[in-house]
Amino acid sequence: MNHTSAVAYKSPLHEMTQSTPTCLWNDSASIRELTYAMEHGAVGATCNPVIALGVLKKDPSFKERIQALIQERPAATEGEIAWLLVQEISVQGAALLKPIFDRGGRNGRLSIQTDPRLFRDTRAILEQAVGFNQLAPNMIVKIPATRAGIPAMEEATYRGISINATVCFTLPQCVAVAEAVERGFARREREGADIASMGPVCTIMVGRLDDWLKVLIEKDNVAVDPGYTEWAGVAVFKRTYQLFRERGYRIRLLSAAFRNHMHWSELIGGDVVISPPYSWQVRFNASDVPVRNRIGLPVDSKIVEGLSSKFADFRRAMGEEALAIHEFDGFGPTRRTLRQFIAACHDLETLVRDVVVPNPDIA
Repeated sequence: MNHTSAVAYKSPLHEMTQSTPTCLWNDSASIRELTYAMEHGAVGATCNPVIALGVLKKDPSFKERIQALIQERPAATEGEIAWLLVQEISVQGAALLKPIFDRGGRNGRLSIQTDPRLFRDTRAILEQAVGFNQLAPNMIVKIPATRAGIPAMEEATYRGISINATVCFTLPQCVAVAEAVERGFARREREGADIASMGPVCTIMVGRLDDWLKVLIEKDNVAVDPGYTEWAGVAVFKRTYQLFRERGYRIRLLSAAFRNHMHWSELIGGDVVISPPYSWQVRFNASDVPVRNRIGLPVDSKIVEGLSSKFADFRRAMGEEALAIHEFDGFGPTRRTLRQFIAACHDLETLVRDVVVPNPDIA
């Protein structure tokens, strides 16, 4: 089925964007993948070293672009060139989304990730966020929900930068993010500065929490009913969404790190963002999962109680005061995700290195 006919019958994702307040973003800045997503109602996208690496590997001309950057910046390190590539890919995606952004509102933004290696340095995170925010008018900057990232979010918000909290898995992290953004908003409001045009979001990496509980099953020899772990991230998301609505936080939640259709289907109907990668969008659009409001349906109490009784980390993820800010960096999914993101930075730099300093042992 081609893209045109898929939209003609109103694909599940397109139907969601037309019939509910739930927004679709594309978890990629690939122009091809973003174009497909926008044809099905997407109004946002994201970029980071992992995504940039994937985009470059699929582009046969990437070596020519790296060589051009080497010529333009002869003193640049491979790391500097790698981040220039991330920025270029982000700017291209932002340009594609700009018409949506120009219509007003919170959407039409390209989410660019700060260097994950800076996760302990508030000042460095903020400095990079300021620079990224200047790349295009519709940028939104990803900052990790770490001990150093939380104050960076407040200051970035105060400076008028829309943030996307990433490396976030728990209700306590989300509350810390929301409170930081509210403090930033309040400071702007006291000075008469605009906040209406800003569009911050707080990502919950639902699938990565599920992944972590599965690691603990093997690591700690835990016995749990099959399928329960598939609901962990959904349970945290639903509880956090309810709390955010009760408190009136002016930041949207975003679902990312997809592992099953419930990371989409169970969150339909909320004033939230769903951000699946291209492959999951194709899968969802080919599914027969009915599009209906499920955000307010609680996860079965047996599942929540079963997970709570078996996993201390699930209790930490669900309890508002179960994880202090100084504990964010040591949380299992945080460490696991940071290591993967940091490894991706090195992989991207290796790709650049192979052009900057070609391996003489390879013909």
